This record gives sequence, C-alpha cells and structure tokens, in this order.
Amino acid sequence: MKDLLEFLSKSVTGDDTIEVNEETDGGQTVLSIKAPKDKIGLLIGKAGKTIRALRLLVKVRATLEKKGVIINVLEA
Repeated sequence: MKDLLEFLSKSVTGDDTIEVNEETDGGQTVLSIKAPKDKIGLLIGKAGKTIRALRLLVKVRATLEKKGVIINVLEA
C-alpha cells in the first residue's frame, strides 16, 4: 500500500521529494504523506477531491489485503 500511495502522490504533484511512511497501530496501517508546503494543496485538491480519490484507491487495496488504513498528510 505504501508503494501505491507513494506512486500516486508523486504522480499527482510531479515532485519526487514526497515521502510516505508506514506504521502499524492497533491492527490499522497508518500511512503518512510528507510533502513540501507548496505541494500540499495539490495533494488535497479543490474541496478535498484529490485526497478523497487517493484514500479511495488505497482503501480498495487495503480491503483486498483485509487491512484497515488511515492516510495523513503532513508538511515536510
């Protein structure tokens, strides 16, 4: 899931400096996207449409793997 989210995030922003960290917390996988301040707006999108789409795609993958997933966007 980490690789999928990293690929999608880099593709959306066009920035290779974006990092995705993966942690397991109580049976759930927490994915944190660290992006530069000027790229966070691209990740979130107008009215949150882009981040919602990213979450949906990762959630589909997580469902196939029978896991829970949480995605956070952080400033690098």
